[in-house]
Amino acid sequence: MKVGLVIVSHSDKLAEGLCELAGQMAPDVAIIAAGGTDDGGIGTSLEKIQSAIAQAEGGAGVVVLADLGSAVMTTDMALEFLEPDQRELVRLADAPLVEGAVAAAVAAQTGQDLEAVVRDAEAAAASMAGAGQVSGAVPADAGPELDDIDQDDDGVHTASWELINPLGLHARPAAAVAQAMSDLDADITINGVDGKSVMMLMTLGLKAGETLTVSAHGPDAERAVEMLGLEVRNGFGEI
Repeated sequence: MKVGLVIVSHSDKLAEGLCELAGQMAPDVAIIAAGGTDDGGIGTSLEKIQSAIAQAEGGAGVVVLADLGSAVMTTDMALEFLEPDQRELVRLADAPLVEGAVAAAVAAQTGQDLEAVVRDAEAAAASMAGAGQVSGAVPADAGPELDDIDQDDDGVHTASWELINPLGLHARPAAAVAQAMSDLDADITINGVDGKSVMMLMTLGLKAGETLTVSAHGPDAERAVEMLGLEVRNGFGEI
């Protein structure tokens, strides 16, 4: 069982589009849209939210993300109508809609529990706040040579590769990398950001032809570098 997600928006198209985006990164997660009014207008619907929560609940709980103030108010109302035992399995995340939904979807896909999915969704805001300080570019004289895996005296494994897939480290491969790295017992950074955070990886904006550099330390460090190198050299399955 995986935690389900509900996307509440004033716009039905926005909610459906975000479900489609997040679903690309979490194919095994129930992500249900609750957008617009009952007659298809701009606004929110108590009935739609209630129905979406019921559809998303598979036994592991549901995380709800909402776009604007009145959507939050309507969601709160929907939660009040739930039975106490049902209410315990539903959380309204205090998170930016798009970034929070993507982070929550990746966390749910990796099997995180309800509280962890909420935590990752809410941490997306902090990740985006620091995005302006992150640069995806790696200087030519920084790090090891391309495809040269190195280990220093402290057991830190490092390597660099040139991205060869046409779209670079966009949303789908970023999510795949974060999911793969999250299962490993190692501290992993990619171009200076947390290699287990899909949001931080996406802020790098790495394009085709640019260099991805990984640094890993811990029991699974060598495996992390090898796995990432294989993905990059295979173009994340896109070529």
